[in-house]
Amino acid sequence: MRALVTGSEGFVARHLIRHLELSGDQVTGVDREQVDVTDLAQLRDAVRDVGPDVIYHLAALTHVGDSWSDPVEYTRVNVLGAKYVLDAAHDEAPESTIILISSADVYGVVQEADLPIDEDFRVAPVNPYASSKVEAERLAHDAVRLRGQSVVVARPFNHVGPGQSTRFVVPALVSRLLAAQREGSHEIAVGDLSTRRDFSDVRDVVRAYRLLAQYGVRGEIYNIASGHDVGLADIAQQLVQSIAPGVELVADASLIRPVEIPVMRASIEKVRETTGWEPVISLDQSLRDVVDDLRRSKA
Repeated sequence: MRALVTGSEGFVARHLIRHLELSGDQVTGVDREQVDVTDLAQLRDAVRDVGPDVIYHLAALTHVGDSWSDPVEYTRVNVLGAKYVLDAAHDEAPESTIILISSADVYGVVQEADLPIDEDFRVAPVNPYASSKVEAERLAHDAVRLRGQSVVVARPFNHVGPGQSTRFVVPALVSRLLAAQREGSHEIAVGDLSTRRDFSDVRDVVRAYRLLAQYGVRGEIYNIASGHDVGLADIAQQLVQSIAPGVELVADASLIRPVEIPVMRASIEKVRETTGWEPVISLDQSLRDVVDDLRRSKA
């Protein structure tokens, strides 16, 4: 397959491009330096040049915390960018399939009784990032309904792996613990560790994206997750024991979001039945790989 990947310098996109190339696909990645997804003319040129069978739209602003301070920019990049990708595909590669990457954040606050969350569960975003993803999904469904485009929406839950920015929770914890180990510190700052999340390895996630390009049903939404939730406090303690035993975790109000989702766990029956995908990399392995990656980068 000929594939075009937007946001190619991002954490997930780098893993996706590697997986696509290993699978024999012809891949072109574009990032903001080459193609601004909020510039329709640039996108049309890129799509025309590549002639993709599949467009993986990963370019987005993704940090939930930052979305509170700049909601307009999140809307501009995440919503307008999605619209222009859909428009460029319609105009220049009408037979292509678009894999639109949304987020499990669209589900908002859920209760224990609601778990596991399937794709038919209501959306109720509680932060500007999630709101932008809901709107992008609406545009995708309009493209399918009104223009007959082939669009598949992926809703990944939390994912982790080597190369992720230390602005996200797991690599942030690892980075602070490695610093404490080097400097002989006895404590590190943390945010709210009371939440529970459904973590997958990014390398499993990108396998799912390619399978959705092959087997996903036009207009459908698919959760991408492990199907298991784990407490952030448990992850933090596991990292403490493996990196810097005895270090104390001290809550820092500046690291706590205005609204937090207490627990998330997905149903992955739909993606499993449609594509045969299963996550294969354990969370323990993911954590070890993140630690090893950050140790190498600090060496």
